[in-house]
Amino acid sequence: MEKRDKVRWGIMGTGWIASQFAKDLEHAGNAIKAAVGSRTEGSAEKFAAEYGFEHAYASYDELLRDPEIDIIYVATPHPVHKENVMACLEAGKAVLCEKPFTMNSRQLEQLVETARERKLFLMEGMWTRFLPSIAQARAWIAEGRIGQVRMVQADFGFRIGWEPEGRLLNPDLGGGALLDAGVYPISFASMIFGEQPQHVWSTAHIGESGVDEQFSVLLSYSEGRSASLNGAIRLNLNNEAVIYGTEGRIRLPFFLAGKEAYLHLNGQEEPEKYVDERTCIGYAFEAEEAGRCILQGRTESNTMKLDESLEIMKLMDTVRRQWGLRYKSE
Repeated sequence: MEKRDKVRWGIMGTGWIASQFAKDLEHAGNAIKAAVGSRTEGSAEKFAAEYGFEHAYASYDELLRDPEIDIIYVATPHPVHKENVMACLEAGKAVLCEKPFTMNSRQLEQLVETARERKLFLMEGMWTRFLPSIAQARAWIAEGRIGQVRMVQADFGFRIGWEPEGRLLNPDLGGGALLDAGVYPISFASMIFGEQPQHVWSTAHIGESGVDEQFSVLLSYSEGRSASLNGAIRLNLNNEAVIYGTEGRIRLPFFLAGKEAYLHLNGQEEPEKYVDERTCIGYAFEAEEAGRCILQGRTESNTMKLDESLEIMKLMDTVRRQWGLRYKSE
């Protein structure tokens, strides 16, 4: 059998996040833009023409029936992630699913079980994990540059206008700060500590539309370590992460998509600066990782493991329970 060095990508959905990912596939060295699937023929054809995909399908079913596609990027709204990812897996396709993976851990457990039964690659599209600036921060930590990591602070919040029927403020569409924005700082803390918290305290402002407009979470880990995390959709936050160690700290401006990392050592006036000179948006790195895994016959990424994604989703379930926030689909 001929050894391949590229994987053929299909994209499910033609919205904004799909367009961002499609642009970046150009920068993924092991990717081929094979096909896009939409609910309408016009949308699929326009997307394929604009971003250079070989085929345009007027339905998701047609996309799934294409025997040449190796992996599908699910770029649909998260209330239908479980349904869409399951359809991909049942069609024998590997999947990279945009965050948040699902609405809750029960849904994700079903997807993980199916992927493992069928021995198919599945990964959450937490693109932040694969950015060079984040990789540099993890390298500094592994080298012991900031000593023992004791605390993490991370925020992500933005202010949207009052549109209660829009996706972010509509509970029927899985709206709210936690699933859309909060998954970034929560996943970041999980990545840094490499374990799940022992205790969880949280508070949120539930707005008029019935979703969390802002929240704060305090997590405690073994050996007295902690994380302070905030998210918002009606509030502009600093959108940076800081990792505090006994010998210094690492600051990551706009950590979820940033190009810079600063290493501040105790007693040192000027920080050591890392700058990522990438020309892509940043989604190319997760696409390349997914491609590597498939070409090597692996069904999971060591950087974004399924068990960790599941634990993160369970943590967000716990936080929502503390607020008494449930979605109709649950």
